[in-house]
Amino acid sequence: METLFGSSLLSKSGEVSTADALAGKAAVGIYFSAHWCPPCRGFTPKLAEWYQKDLQGKGLEIVFVSSDRDEAAFSEYFAEQPWLALPYSARETKDQLSKKFKVQGIPSFVIVDSAGSTITTDGRSAVCEDPQGNHFPWKPRSIREIFESAKFKTQGSDPVDASTAFAGKTAIGLYFSAHWCPPCRGFTPKLAEWYKKDLKEKGLEIVFVSSDRDESAFNDYFSEQPWLALDYSDRNGKNDLSKVCGVEGIPSLAIIDPIDFSIINTEGREAASSDPEGNSLPWKPKAVRDLAAGPGPINEVPMVLVFCETSDPDEQDKIEDALKPISERYLEEGKAKGESPEVAFTMAKSSAGLSGRIRSMVSLEQLPPAPHEHPMEEAPGDAWGCDGCNQSGSQCAKRFRCTQGCDFDFCGDCYEKAMSGAGKLKLPPRMVLLDIPSDGAFYAAEEAGITTAVVEKFIADYQAGRLERKQLG
Repeated sequence: METLFGSSLLSKSGEVSTADALAGKAAVGIYFSAHWCPPCRGFTPKLAEWYQKDLQGKGLEIVFVSSDRDEAAFSEYFAEQPWLALPYSARETKDQLSKKFKVQGIPSFVIVDSAGSTITTDGRSAVCEDPQGNHFPWKPRSIREIFESAKFKTQGSDPVDASTAFAGKTAIGLYFSAHWCPPCRGFTPKLAEWYKKDLKEKGLEIVFVSSDRDESAFNDYFSEQPWLALDYSDRNGKNDLSKVCGVEGIPSLAIIDPIDFSIINTEGREAASSDPEGNSLPWKPKAVRDLAAGPGPINEVPMVLVFCETSDPDEQDKIEDALKPISERYLEEGKAKGESPEVAFTMAKSSAGLSGRIRSMVSLEQLPPAPHEHPMEEAPGDAWGCDGCNQSGSQCAKRFRCTQGCDFDFCGDCYEKAMSGAGKLKLPPRMVLLDIPSDGAFYAAEEAGITTAVVEKFIADYQAGRLERKQLG
């Protein structure tokens, strides 16, 4: 526990040894909160009541980790709380805890065991659902445990169990969706087409995990789908699967190993969209992501991002080869700890999408948009945005849309730039490290060739605090 909190904590009577204060505790709740935060002020009295009435007696200790703006506010707020606190002066430790547990908002309540290993990062939901601690310490069920009691509906046949449903499969896709969700209704027909044409034959079994509001809506929606479904009545199973797969919005497709039921990839929607024929099943995460496929864990962990939109394919391949062994090491280290990798690695190979926006945020020269892969035509429309400059459609005089049905638009200016060949501008590759979890920080590397040694040194200098911190614009 000293590794997490340092050698001392704060009690009502003053500083206490961390080891002594937490000795014999079944679990520790790390409570990220602040007095200026209205939801925190609403949750803290409830948590205090539950702690004093039941949870403390069952072996839970809580440590308040403050996001208050000064020590006076911290002291006033801590005076209302019946547990321990990280000393306000330990700001570096507070930042490390926030990064470790990917805290993106408060109040946040993380539960760890007596060795400091994570039990759940969603302790707030756990304690609200079980304030008496009947299921303390709220260890989430694993996918294997959920599947042991689950029944999977089929189209026109009796339900089957997991051993029957997934025998001989290459991968399982847990498809979190609902009929009331417009993006789901847009994605489901595409996924069904890919499944029937290629993915089922290549060993992917999909299970619809419904967020429909009632069983009638579930039945109507499932009737359109060619795969299995978790029985709608198993709401606990649905909720537990959502938690263990980190589902924050739908549609979401999580790829699961059918042998040990470990998570292969929580970004299966992006994987399937970029490989609808399933040539790369089971879609293990790539060591080096392409920014065009989405932001990835950009908001959760520090990310090395190389801008090389104007580089030729051979140069891009060399950059990827330089990044890959470093990324693979971080992936293996994270897997061994049961955590996300400490650093993620991404390349911006195209000027479309997020590349221009992030270039602007890190004060790099803007690129003209690259031409779209399909012909485009002028089209009407209200709710749209330019994929070149990211302006809202309401700010643009003209709209050009892909003629082949892609969700891709240019404003008039971006269309003209893309078509005029302005996208042939040549710029050297540039590398930055985005640390969005640390209040939107970033660090820029010197202009130099991108080699493994250069990247290793860049990360080492970042970790040692030798780089100039800059703020995203």
